[in-house]
Amino acid sequence: MTTVDETPIRVVVVDDHEIFRDGLTALLGALDGVEVVGTARDGRDAVHVVGEVSPDVVVMDIQMPRLDGIEATEFLVGRHPALRVLMLTMNDDDEVILSAIRAGACGYLLKESGAREVHAAIRAAAAGGMVFGASMEAKIVAALLAGGTRAAVTEEPFPELTGRERSVLRLLAQGRSNDDIARELFVSAKTVRNAVSTIYAKLGVSNRAEAVIRARDAGYGRA
Repeated sequence: MTTVDETPIRVVVVDDHEIFRDGLTALLGALDGVEVVGTARDGRDAVHVVGEVSPDVVVMDIQMPRLDGIEATEFLVGRHPALRVLMLTMNDDDEVILSAIRAGACGYLLKESGAREVHAAIRAAAAGGMVFGASMEAKIVAALLAGGTRAAVTEEPFPELTGRERSVLRLLAQGRSNDDIARELFVSAKTVRNAVSTIYAKLGVSNRAEAVIRARDAGYGRA
């Protein structure tokens, strides 16, 4: 049982599958020393929820619509440096794991993990540790030794851009205005303008049309 002096770890659950999200929320809510203070259906929703409830740990899925878990993690950790993000996903691809770590995730578990393992991971994450399932540790070491970090960096279009800048560029490619982008990403219009200017400089383009062409050539903006 949680003692009077022990403050529960405040957790937000982010997953686009409602049944899994609800089940995980119920599971975590029954764990000693854990309090689920919010849920989100995707990365964009997570940005809003985290800003409202200020959790200690976010349990984050990766493959989600609108804003995926890796982009959301980079955005959230950049905005809330003390926040700990634990990935809980079905994806065990080496490059995805490394991308999550580079984005700022402090841990990576597969959804097949048991309640005890998830509980231990949340507690370790809240205490400032790095947490990976036993099979994940071996994959991370193997990927690093094989040069997996370099492969993962070059796999993503526009590796010179940050995760937030790529999100802005994707929305530019969809024809969205700066104000629309600001609302979508829960940032100010000034932040978007600054990001657009940085994108122009990094891509070596001089205007919005050229940036959109580069983005669409790379596959951004497609339905």
